[in-house]
Amino acid sequence: MALTPDDVVTKQFQHVRFKEGFDPDEVDDFLDEIVVEWRKTIAENDELKAKLAALESGDAPAAAESTETPAPVPAASEEPAPVIESAPAPAASTGSDGTPPAAASAGIIELAQRLHDEHVAEGVSKRDQLISDAQAQAASILADAEAKGRDEIARLDKERAILETRITELRQFERDYRTQLRSWMEGKLRDLETTNTSSGATPVSSIGL
Repeated sequence: MALTPDDVVTKQFQHVRFKEGFDPDEVDDFLDEIVVEWRKTIAENDELKAKLAALESGDAPAAAESTETPAPVPAASEEPAPVIESAPAPAASTGSDGTPPAAASAGIIELAQRLHDEHVAEGVSKRDQLISDAQAQAASILADAEAKGRDEIARLDKERAILETRITELRQFERDYRTQLRSWMEGKLRDLETTNTSSGATPVSSIGL
């Protein structure tokens, strides 16, 4: 089935989510421009085909047949009338540049075919350019997304390293604090036992503290 501009206008695409893509409005606008140019090309081709068909169906004007006027019978007392020679039949009509109709039709056909080939080549070139631009844009978007992803991962890794360092410092602080607190409490207990021993009181260690 041949593709028509109406097929492009009415074509519906399925929306995708959570994936990279193009702006639907920009795609629709660009497709509208393609449809306009396509319809112009089709109209020009139809016009050329109509002109070609009209030229091929039209017969060359027939040559006018020459008529001979019979010479009047001369009277006895009159001199014989001069004989009128029939005019030669006109040659077949030719084109504006002197070429015969068949050659002119062939030239028009060749011109129409050349114009058609040029329009087709121009459409193929535009299609290839559109595909190339879309691929380049997609590659640029993908590269940009990958670069942003790498930057984000590097930032998260840096923040994680900072947090791990902070956690290690806090754990070391906790261990040092517990050690110092234990040493302080043991020192106070020793001081208390020494004081009680010197005063004759029961040592703290003997009562289970």
